[in-house]
Amino acid sequence: MSTTLSAEQQRLNINATKEIPLEKWGSYLAERQWGTVREDYSANGNAWTYFTHDHARSRAYIWGEDGIAGICDYQQNICFSIALWNGKDPIIKERLFGLANGEGNHGEDVKELYYHLDNLPSHYYMKYLYKYPQDAFPYNELVEVNGQRSREEPEYEILDTDVFKQNKYFDVFIEYAKADSEDIFIKIEIINRGTEAAPIVLLPTVWFYNRWQYDGMQQRPDISLHTDTAVKIVHERMGEYFLYFEKADEVWFTENETNNEKLFGKPNITDVVKDAFNDALIENKNTDTLRKKKNGTKCSPLYKKNIAAGDATCIYLRLTNKNLQQSFEPGFENIFSQRKKEADEFFASVIKDSDAEVAGIKRQALHGLLWSKQYYHYDVERWLDHTDGISPAYNERMSGRNSNWKTLKNQDIISMPDKWEYPWYATWDAAFHAIAMAHIDPVFAKNQLIVLMREWYMSPDGQLPAYEWDFNDVNPPVHAFAALEVYRIEHENTGMADMDFLKRIFQKLIINFTWWVNRKDANGNNIFEGGFLGLDNIGLFNRNMPLGNHIILEQTDGTSWMGMYALNMMDMAIEIAMNDNAFEDTATKFYEHFVIIAAALNELGLWNDEDNFFYDVLSISGNITFPLKVRSIVGLIPLFAVSVIDESRLHKLTDFKKRMSWFKDYRKANNKFLPSEENSSKNDILLSLVQKDRLMMLLHRFFDTAEFLAPGGIRSLSKYYLENPYSLNLEGTEYKIEYDPADATSGLYGGNSNWRGPVWIPINYLFIKSLQKYGQFFGDSLQIEFPKGSGNNLTLQQISDELKKIIFLKYSRDEHGELPVFGNYNWFYKKEENKNLLQFFEFFDGETSRGLGASHQTGWTALIAAL
Repeated sequence: MSTTLSAEQQRLNINATKEIPLEKWGSYLAERQWGTVREDYSANGNAWTYFTHDHARSRAYIWGEDGIAGICDYQQNICFSIALWNGKDPIIKERLFGLANGEGNHGEDVKELYYHLDNLPSHYYMKYLYKYPQDAFPYNELVEVNGQRSREEPEYEILDTDVFKQNKYFDVFIEYAKADSEDIFIKIEIINRGTEAAPIVLLPTVWFYNRWQYDGMQQRPDISLHTDTAVKIVHERMGEYFLYFEKADEVWFTENETNNEKLFGKPNITDVVKDAFNDALIENKNTDTLRKKKNGTKCSPLYKKNIAAGDATCIYLRLTNKNLQQSFEPGFENIFSQRKKEADEFFASVIKDSDAEVAGIKRQALHGLLWSKQYYHYDVERWLDHTDGISPAYNERMSGRNSNWKTLKNQDIISMPDKWEYPWYATWDAAFHAIAMAHIDPVFAKNQLIVLMREWYMSPDGQLPAYEWDFNDVNPPVHAFAALEVYRIEHENTGMADMDFLKRIFQKLIINFTWWVNRKDANGNNIFEGGFLGLDNIGLFNRNMPLGNHIILEQTDGTSWMGMYALNMMDMAIEIAMNDNAFEDTATKFYEHFVIIAAALNELGLWNDEDNFFYDVLSISGNITFPLKVRSIVGLIPLFAVSVIDESRLHKLTDFKKRMSWFKDYRKANNKFLPSEENSSKNDILLSLVQKDRLMMLLHRFFDTAEFLAPGGIRSLSKYYLENPYSLNLEGTEYKIEYDPADATSGLYGGNSNWRGPVWIPINYLFIKSLQKYGQFFGDSLQIEFPKGSGNNLTLQQISDELKKIIFLKYSRDEHGELPVFGNYNWFYKKEENKNLLQFFEFFDGETSRGLGASHQTGWTALIAAL
């Protein structure tokens, strides 16, 4: 077998040796900066209304930039993206449009069609497709119709309007190919998919993130006309760059400054401002000024095209740190085919599936994951202590959102859930992103996990920040699991066992584990709370809100996550102890802690013998308890806490083995719960929150299509509640939960996510990994009917393989050539030019597998590539 490394892998190996193991330029530009907490300086904390989409074209951002198919350097000094105008829209298309949280019947939602076609970890090759209507973009229609719809109705999407019905649209392909790390060729190809000629204006745009407004740059950066086909870009942090381009109709310059006169009735500080290109095209305003201006902080060569039906036009540009006499050498176009070939070779080396369809799905998921990297900048202390120059310094902010997170000072490239819908990191999402990323760039994956543990993220008391809307929220503690997965994936794929990474993150995880123990166990009984724990509306009520001073919600999932956390830490300590026996004591500590948590889960009322299921329990005044009989994944999460210790390892860890034996004997002698089972044939030990008899009971529900098993995976809530809603009257307030397989009918947490029936890929990934461990231990000795009622008995390992196939079915064409994931929009995706396009949604309908929520959440939905 050939051991020749692909060109991309060689680049990654070189980058891994750098102090900052990151490519200087990449697809790091956000797709939405407006409507974020970072840009909100209001008194009431309503980020969506404080900085709107309508303001975005005219108002300079404080904390970052956004654009379509954009790139920037890893400190976001210089940005590049495209803008378009079809001659009919009321604004030029500089950024993706979507509804704010209050405008959508299911919260915020992007209303555009765009696709991540290709990307490499080094970003030496990137390709993106944006579909731009030739008729006026239906901005008002999308807002008005969605505003009229109830939560019980589906969202009104752009494919429900008429703008794409007659094929009257442009396919705009944006392609990047690097000659080297600071020499980037850019190809913009626009294809008219309609039956008539249509005009379009293209504005490839280079500009600076406006840092000079707040951080005291010594010199204002400048973009100036260099030749009639080039501009010179000077920035004190970047040195000199040049943007070369084909002969344009015009070259416009303006300043990335707020149009105070338009928005706030105050004088502007420069003669032309951020929205000058928009106003010049739409209103023919200040065109003479733009034509005379030869420098600024934002620049666009302008191309006016009329493209015949079915025809295409191409524009080439080059962004480089080289001052060239000849900007486009003969044959320069070959760089695109060369880098595409290298991308094909790289993905062929890391995706091993023999099934071409499955391999293609995985590759597109990984493209989306790579496009989801984003420059993220947020210094909470500075955000609180300063204003944006528009609003006064409101006292309410000093005790409001994130006010106790002044140590959080983020400025990094972070893998985002979705760069439009969630252009901010969510800590547990990021852990899952790292698992998928480890298959193609383990160095970046490891650094993502490490950076979340650093002092400028983690609170001094050990809490990890949840997400910018409320850093105090508590996400499931899955980072030890993710660290082990990343470590093992790299080891399996490369042979490298990065013990330094494991030790480094283990030390920080101990601090976070201690925070959990000290802060989320109110009764001191090893039954944990935690609040919503990332599962938005899964409970009867908002699990983050206090129900009263005398009422505590003791959570099956909070306790189970902690059991899983303890086992993951034990596994990590054992792995390290195989090379460094100084860690053997910590393996013992986490083993014993796991046993105590397991005893609490199984003995203190969370297991219900009547229903054979784990439920949350309400504790009232410390002495009255009753279960909340809702069968959701909350009651299946105990399955995640499972580990198998093989005998060969126990033999090497003599102190750990001795202490474990003593602890087991002690608990047996004193008639105490013990969550372990030995495999007599191999002397392996199974540690699990769920004993074998209860495991079987849970799995019967788990594999029942009338409860959890859906056509596309495992549902988040049992289908039983479709006909049997559950309600509870608590101190005069009525709470109710029912099966909602699609979008949320509840407004909890903004209503844009739904955990009351849909299928979520990260949870399914955890189920599959857990079943594999149970299968490893029990082997052929434990078989169960799958699906329930089929008469087909399988081992748990076989069932985990079947679940993988089920998950991929949503991306497999049926006998009509339709993909379940696209639902009613298959008419569009059956067109020849669209048949290979995919979107990786946030969650999936529990009945039809139609994609729902964020449409580009190849953050954690990219886990499909890790199956």
